[in-house]
Amino acid sequence: MAALAYTLGKREINYYFSVRSAKALALGAVLLLTACHAASRRYRGDDSCEYLLSSGRFLGEKVWQPHSCMMHKYKNSEAKNCLVDKHIVFLGDSRIRQLFYSFIKIINPQVKEEGNKHGNIPFEDKSASIKVDFLWYPEVNGSMRQRIKSWTEGSVAKPHIIVAGAATWSIKIHNGSSEALTQYKINITAIAPLLEKLAKSSDVYWVLQDPVYEDMLSESRKMITNEKIDAYNEAAVRILNSSSRNSKAKVKVFSVSKLIAQETIMKSSDGLHLPESSRDTNAMILMNVYCNKIMKPIDGSCCQPQPPLTLIQKLAFCFFTLSIIGYLIISLIHRNNYRKNKSCTDLEMGEEKKPAINTPNVSTLEMLLHSFCKLGLIMTYFYLCDRANLFMKENKFYTHSSFFIPIVYILVLGVFYTENTKEFLPVYMHIRVLVAAYLFQTGYGHFSYFWIKGDFGVYRVCQVLFRLNFLVVVLCIVMDRPYQFYYFVPLVTVWFMIIYATLATWPQIVQKKANGNCLWHFGLLLKLICLLACIYFLSYSQGAFEKVFSFWPLSKCFELNGNVYEWWFRWKLDRYVVFHGMLFAFIYLALQKRQMISEGKGDALFSNRVSNVLLFISIVSFMTYSIWASSCKNKTECNELHPSVSVVQILAFILIRNIPGYVRSVYSSFFAWFGKISLELFICQYHIWLAADTKGILVLIPGYPMFNVIVSTFIFVCVAHEISQITNDLAQIMVPKDNSTLLKRLLCIAGFFFGLLLFSAMQDQSRH
Repeated sequence: MAALAYTLGKREINYYFSVRSAKALALGAVLLLTACHAASRRYRGDDSCEYLLSSGRFLGEKVWQPHSCMMHKYKNSEAKNCLVDKHIVFLGDSRIRQLFYSFIKIINPQVKEEGNKHGNIPFEDKSASIKVDFLWYPEVNGSMRQRIKSWTEGSVAKPHIIVAGAATWSIKIHNGSSEALTQYKINITAIAPLLEKLAKSSDVYWVLQDPVYEDMLSESRKMITNEKIDAYNEAAVRILNSSSRNSKAKVKVFSVSKLIAQETIMKSSDGLHLPESSRDTNAMILMNVYCNKIMKPIDGSCCQPQPPLTLIQKLAFCFFTLSIIGYLIISLIHRNNYRKNKSCTDLEMGEEKKPAINTPNVSTLEMLLHSFCKLGLIMTYFYLCDRANLFMKENKFYTHSSFFIPIVYILVLGVFYTENTKEFLPVYMHIRVLVAAYLFQTGYGHFSYFWIKGDFGVYRVCQVLFRLNFLVVVLCIVMDRPYQFYYFVPLVTVWFMIIYATLATWPQIVQKKANGNCLWHFGLLLKLICLLACIYFLSYSQGAFEKVFSFWPLSKCFELNGNVYEWWFRWKLDRYVVFHGMLFAFIYLALQKRQMISEGKGDALFSNRVSNVLLFISIVSFMTYSIWASSCKNKTECNELHPSVSVVQILAFILIRNIPGYVRSVYSSFFAWFGKISLELFICQYHIWLAADTKGILVLIPGYPMFNVIVSTFIFVCVAHEISQITNDLAQIMVPKDNSTLLKRLLCIAGFFFGLLLFSAMQDQSRH
């Protein structure tokens, strides 16, 4: 009864919630979220700098997350490149002095806080011609006004960046009197127009006063209360906003430090000054506000304008628009013809005439336009998620709970959808269902299996290459990214071609030949040894490898950031997987021919004794490798060992999965469904699950992290499945079985890629 209820429950879920209904729900969610975010941007404004300077929250204890955008962590080399030939001035009290030191430590981490606490402190980096000064003005008074006025009169060179703020000193020396607050308002009212004038040519920031930890303040500072600080801040904000209300160039109020201090002031050493980690965060925010629009870091979306459309992106937009229009026109024509044909009846026979059958060309054209129509809408979503400033993005932050809890949920779902196979799945089919990280090994063994069986012609090769590369090529165009950026597909494509070249070169060895003469087995092994030798040579000769891929158009495909080092690193990391996969396929076929393995349903793969020994060794090997990999301390050393030893875990998994007959005869339909779209999931997550080219997280529903993950994941999976179907449909059209037609299509595709590479080269030249 329990098993029956279990089966009926699954059927009921599948009946009421199909893939089609899921996609309809995902489309509705996208439209609703797009409308909500567009309305929010229009109402609240789309200036992410405002959010960076005024709002955010802590992820954990030390990671600050601005509202709606990502903050880049600048290295000293990046800071120097941004601030070259710049003059920055920090003007104010001891709190501003702390901010000054944190700021210059980004430029030079070796700086020590040794200057006169109540005096001016200069800093200069001669290598980048950067000058940063701290000017001691603890009160907003006539002296501060005079200094600021000197910059507006032209007698002194204007700083490029001015960071000012003061109040606690006035509260202290005047014992928190109301007269001091009144005078503060008068003085800041006099300074505000001067700051506004400076803001027309320089970046001017007024830092609001952070709260204090009153219980920790010394007796001489007890009059500095949070109530007084709030009154001074309110006065500063009101006066500065009033001064800049009708002006485009305004003083930027740096209020985010208040939020940071509220969470961290308890860790202060004296109750007044912020702990070092908090002021470092403030300094990094300042760096992001000024440098992001100059350096344009991919993981620093705050204060970055939306990138302009490239020529290739504009052409893609026109193509998809025309496809949508064309599909709508053809659909209307066909619908109109269908209605006319349906209304026509044969009066003599008393039967309704069948609708006129569409010609194959029209049907193919409609299918083609329909696919491109859907693809165009999906690519619009990609662009809105990761290139436009419509949806929010946040920095990544890892916790054990956020990782393992969803994993447990997924495993439970996988177990819930576990089913017995109606027919026994042979070993090579199980090999396909491994984790994505080891797709190389399993996929290549599978390909080698079919090649040796004599079931892999040119048509199948073209189909595979099309399905592998179609999505990535479209994303390169729409998202303006190089081919090598999606490193997985170039890697799989090149290895696939290497396998094809290895097996296609003389002498071609298939199972029919091998069955007739065992010498063919040695010929195949010789090919594998030659392949291994070539791989070994290239892996230890970076210069030779780079020369191979430095010629145009290969260089255009495999370069990233101006060189092929990333490609060499990725290729080297899994360099032996092809050899391992092909060798495994060869061994499997040899064992199968000699009937040394038992593939009956429920039977152990080998004899009981051999199966038990191999199973024990496999479990020990799998656990040993897992412990070694998880305890790796030196990433460089582990990367060197990985290509040689990763086969241990792969082979162990294959044996554990296949030796027991009862394990071999069950599978999870839930995981199998995801396995069919694994390539699309891997590529799509760059832009519509993660964000900023995988550097951040897409935020569709702000303020509710878990709900956001559920919704974004649901949409992401539906989109990946739809792209998989579109790719399959287009593959049937673009890669025909007829050899002469296939050759023409291949020439057209080659021409398209050649033109695309030329356009891309022209774009790169115009950028530089």
